[in-house]
Amino acid sequence: MNIPLPLTMLLLWTLTLSGHAEEVAPGQEKKPLFAVTVTGSGRPMILIPGLSCGGNVWDGTVAHFKDRYECHVVTLAGFAGQPAAGREPMLEAVRDALGQYIRDKGLQRPVIVGHSLGAFMAFWLGATFQEEVGPVIAVDGVPFFPALLNPTATPESMREMAKGMRSLYKTQTAGQFEFGLRMTLRGMVTGDADFDRMAESSAKSDTQAVGQALHELMSVDLRPRVSAIRVPVLLVAATAMATPPEQKKQMEENYRTQVAKIPNHHVIFAPKARHFIQLDEPAFLWGEMERFLKAAE
Repeated sequence: MNIPLPLTMLLLWTLTLSGHAEEVAPGQEKKPLFAVTVTGSGRPMILIPGLSCGGNVWDGTVAHFKDRYECHVVTLAGFAGQPAAGREPMLEAVRDALGQYIRDKGLQRPVIVGHSLGAFMAFWLGATFQEEVGPVIAVDGVPFFPALLNPTATPESMREMAKGMRSLYKTQTAGQFEFGLRMTLRGMVTGDADFDRMAESSAKSDTQAVGQALHELMSVDLRPRVSAIRVPVLLVAATAMATPPEQKKQMEENYRTQVAKIPNHHVIFAPKARHFIQLDEPAFLWGEMERFLKAAE
């Protein structure tokens, strides 16, 4: 799972847009499910951050690709200071809103890049909008997170834990949320400066939105659906925290198993990165993305 980070934006120009979901009942306010910042020119690329993360987790990636790609950087409602949308289910609504965004903006088979929760969303978009999305790049995210650590996990076996996590987040104070966030983030990124930026951004998240998203990540299993993905898929996984050789070997196998049903997929492992590969090993990630996209074309 993921928790966010901000970097200083280096942009030539930006345009802030809003993503919207399906119609809501009469009398209810229709709230955006995400905000988008568009930078650069070229083939469209949609970049989706992870749990509680702001779109500025992709600052370095945008700076690297903006001369060749039109980068649409997403921040989900309720994350990193964005107003919560109050939708349940939340992630399915975001999926449909992103699909509608692609249609509304006339984006031709955009590259979909996601980190953690964003990678989960990228798989879901690929399986749902087969003819409308381009190549999928998943950065340390999988179709069913619980099975990454416990291959026998199922949505049924995780149901009570998922409910408990959602309830916990609903009752947390802002101080409790930030304390837990920092404890979790400390092991996910190597650099102290990156850690501080992530924590500052993520602490602005709506706790109920984070809890709802986490509940759905623990409850929705995309593994049976990813066989419908028709585009090439690259999974860049992080196993640096698994130090014993047997543990690393098992983790690598768990990653491969998650995407085994995707017809055209490739799995690589970042040798030194923790969860935030785009911060710990940016040159490695960008090089692999470029090779993959060149081959996909």
